Amino acid sequence: MNQIQYIKNQVSVSDHSIQKTLELLAEDCTIPFIARYRKDKTGNLDEVQIEQIQKSATQFDTIIKRKESILASIEEQGQLNDLLKDKIEQSYDLVELEDLYLPFKKKRKTKADTARESGLEPLAKIIMSQKTDDLAFSAEKFLNSKVNSSDEALQGARDIIAEWINENIFIRKALRRKFQRQSEISTKVVKSKKEEEGAQKFEQYFEWNEPLFKTASHRLLAMLRAANEGFVKLNISIDKEEALRFIEESVIKNPNHEETSAQIKLAIADAYKRLLEPAISNEILQEYKLKADLQSIGVFSENLSQLLLAAPLGEKRVLAIDPGFKTGCKVVCIDENGNLLYNETIFPHAPQKDTAMASKKIRSMANSYKVDAIAIGNGTASRETEFFIQKTAFDKPIQVFVVSEAGASVYSASKIARDEFPNYDVTVRGAVSIGRRLQDPLAELVKIDPKSIGVGQYQHDVDQTLLKQELDQVVMRSVNKVGINLNTASHSLLSYVSGIGGKLAENIVKYRAENGAFTNRKELKKVPRLGEKAYQQAAAFVRVLNSDFVLDNSAVHPEAYPLVEKMAKDLKVKTEELIGNKELIALLDSKKYTSDEFGIHYIQDLLKELEKPGLDPRKNAKVLEFDPSLRSINDVEVGKVYNGIVNNITNFGCFVDIGIKESGLVHISQLKEGFVSDVNEIVKLHQHVEVKVLEVDLNKKRLQLSMIL
Repeated sequence: MNQIQYIKNQVSVSDHSIQKTLELLAEDCTIPFIARYRKDKTGNLDEVQIEQIQKSATQFDTIIKRKESILASIEEQGQLNDLLKDKIEQSYDLVELEDLYLPFKKKRKTKADTARESGLEPLAKIIMSQKTDDLAFSAEKFLNSKVNSSDEALQGARDIIAEWINENIFIRKALRRKFQRQSEISTKVVKSKKEEEGAQKFEQYFEWNEPLFKTASHRLLAMLRAANEGFVKLNISIDKEEALRFIEESVIKNPNHEETSAQIKLAIADAYKRLLEPAISNEILQEYKLKADLQSIGVFSENLSQLLLAAPLGEKRVLAIDPGFKTGCKVVCIDENGNLLYNETIFPHAPQKDTAMASKKIRSMANSYKVDAIAIGNGTASRETEFFIQKTAFDKPIQVFVVSEAGASVYSASKIARDEFPNYDVTVRGAVSIGRRLQDPLAELVKIDPKSIGVGQYQHDVDQTLLKQELDQVVMRSVNKVGINLNTASHSLLSYVSGIGGKLAENIVKYRAENGAFTNRKELKKVPRLGEKAYQQAAAFVRVLNSDFVLDNSAVHPEAYPLVEKMAKDLKVKTEELIGNKELIALLDSKKYTSDEFGIHYIQDLLKELEKPGLDPRKNAKVLEFDPSLRSINDVEVGKVYNGIVNNITNFGCFVDIGIKESGLVHISQLKEGFVSDVNEIVKLHQHVEVKVLEVDLNKKRLQLSMIL
């Protein structure tokens, strides 16, 4: 099997598409660039398919390297024969490869090794030949200075047989299948930990069991967390008697020799309990853990994508408030580009309750800095601050938004925030972040570790390397889908642009500081260490709003500029007259402009972009008005319908903010009438919804909601 065949087994695309994609990746082309500007080469593959090809290619390389390592190790031991070599070379399954390598794997000294050193391997072979029943006589022949009795000799022989059974590929494969299909996961509370703080959140799993293959990803991750924190004991098992019967039927070929069979049965029981069951149950648990990780990461990725692509307010002046009671509300005013203009602290709530002065300051700031909108963080004192703002009389209508604070504290204490605002404390930085999130969620949220944004499901329990890889891909995909303003983008935002990365982002920011704003895309080539390849990959994803060439503020790649100019010339108009003119663009025959360099997909995308150059794919931000009667969970009434906004999505449902501190759960069964397989098919992050209250648990501070009204 070659690389393309292996990838084709994983990804349902043509050989040609795989080959061309691999070639482009080998040329250091980025996934966003390939997906957008090389569709005709790949056969119109999207980013997800290209990512799958890239991952499968990496898996293939890992398998090849492991095979080479295994073959070299066995050959070094002088144990490699043609049959074994062929089995290893024909295998493309890492689990099977490890099974083949198991007998030759360097490991710590085992009971079987000790028995072999005592000269008992021939006795083990006699027993396994199953041709004699006079084992006492046979065992006496192997007594020596290390073996004092027949029982010791038989025990040593059984240790060797147990190891042979453990290393039997047929038995391991069959047991693995049984564990995959028939195993049960069970948990039992550790009595000494039952009353400890934190135990009650795992109460469901104090006495739990279910088939492993039916276990939902969130339940498995919850059980594993409970086990890791010591609150429960977790076990994966299959029917032991059935497993032993299977091994006996596989190994015992002559059951008439009762004495020999009895010894082999003892060895089988030992092999299963000591070697096979612990290893395979752990292996299967890890397999299901990986599946749960991937599902959880998938949920997180989808949520993060929706959050990053959430509706921006745009270039508006914002007054942002980080609410609080005792320490007051930190207020900042920021300009259209997110620059800090002014900061102040007001105390409209208890204990100070200086409402009049707070209202006067807010009105003054709104007027002085020509504020277009107000952003209020959704943490402590959020509703109270919203009510206070709604009662304040402004000289002009000002929209009021409640903005998620998740991760704002992480940003405010980060090096990025310190570099941006070295002379301000964390409270000011946090308030600025809240305001910027309203202006442009994508530009601000890329500064925060995605795990801290609060839209995941057990994100701290999953494989952290896989999580980072996937989330980085999501951020890169989102940034390049929207495009960035080259003259205002932060280092964090620039670092996710196709072809740029962290170091070049630093160089761009430094160049901008020393030379002023970029006047066109081509000027990017003057940035130190930004070569032709990086320029090719990045140019179309950056925008220069006031460029001396109109296409620099679009997703048209510079490589296509001459083609656009030819189109304009054919229509006898200037290039700038063609841009945005649907009537003129409709006169262009896409087939006429296709070539070896520019295929039909490229031309069609180009014409769409010319119609609406630089169009932001995100929708505009909308205000949600919460029920004014709600201030805390104590005000929530069962059976009543409230407005809410979806603020997190999981496999088992979604969480909805109805304007109080606690978000309520809409279980997947309550999203709509009938069966729902995927929560994301019904709701999206930041979607405005109506929910009915099913249950209020004041002790646990929990709300059960329904979207079936």
